[in-house]
Amino acid sequence: MEYQLKINMLLDELTSSLKGTVLKDELLKNHTYFKIGGPASIFAVPEDTDDLKRALKLIKKYEIDYYIIGNGTNLLVSDEGFRGAIVKIGEKFNKIKRDENRVTAGAGVLLSSLAKYLAKEGLAGFEFASGIPGYLGGAVPMNAGAYGGEMKDVISMVKCMDNEGNIHEFSNEDMEFTYRHTKISDSEYIVLEAELLLTPGREEDIMSVIKELNEKRISKQPLSLPSAGSTFKRPANGYASKLIEDAGLKGLRYKGAMVSDKHSGFIVSCDDACCEDVLELMRIVISTVYDKFGIKLEPEIKMIGIKL
Repeated sequence: MEYQLKINMLLDELTSSLKGTVLKDELLKNHTYFKIGGPASIFAVPEDTDDLKRALKLIKKYEIDYYIIGNGTNLLVSDEGFRGAIVKIGEKFNKIKRDENRVTAGAGVLLSSLAKYLAKEGLAGFEFASGIPGYLGGAVPMNAGAYGGEMKDVISMVKCMDNEGNIHEFSNEDMEFTYRHTKISDSEYIVLEAELLLTPGREEDIMSVIKELNEKRISKQPLSLPSAGSTFKRPANGYASKLIEDAGLKGLRYKGAMVSDKHSGFIVSCDDACCEDVLELMRIVISTVYDKFGIKLEPEIKMIGIKL
């Protein structure tokens, strides 16, 4: 069967059977912080776990390429879009439940909202994540972190769904947390929720730390321009931003993309950049840093429909 015909049949079946939203040719630039990305043939937003399971089953039935996204904070998407199905785990997965020092939060909970909730509940340990823009469901697989803290420090259990719709639970040890990587990174597993183990604290003290970290972030990061956050992973022997700056690349522009002149670890869209602008600038940065220092930078951002 022709691929486009399969897409059309999948679209019809998803539209008739899902409780959540199903859109055709939805522009992905509307769902990424970079404001870059062409149309997805199918854009589905499941209402709940059963809806997600139903969507995965139908995608498998028609053998259509698919990609799971969250808040789109670390994504770079092709200008041509994605010929397949994009499934967004969104705000419908945002339940939070407390049991003493343990809190279970859904994949669609914003990290900033979760940090504020925990502060009000007098639970400390999650302050580091208060300024990370994204959902918990995206932060867990990549062991997101900032200011000396990482997801591995607070996660006690992760509940996931595989592409067959089966549910799996992984302990902290099972997750095999390392720097910006876990057992479920780049895998079929989709995070549904995570359990966090926190420590008691005073709301005032916790909010004070959150305020301090957010002020630091605002002063040092180019938050006024579209980006996908830190563009490159931290290499084993140094910091990507320092290597980029030492290579003389801070502020370098390629068409609509620029190495931020505020924080060289970020590539930003300074003039309505397209995907190829960002990719070419990334290539320039990687090759220049390698030529000067013999260190190959690796992308931290996720890419859909493109290769570096």
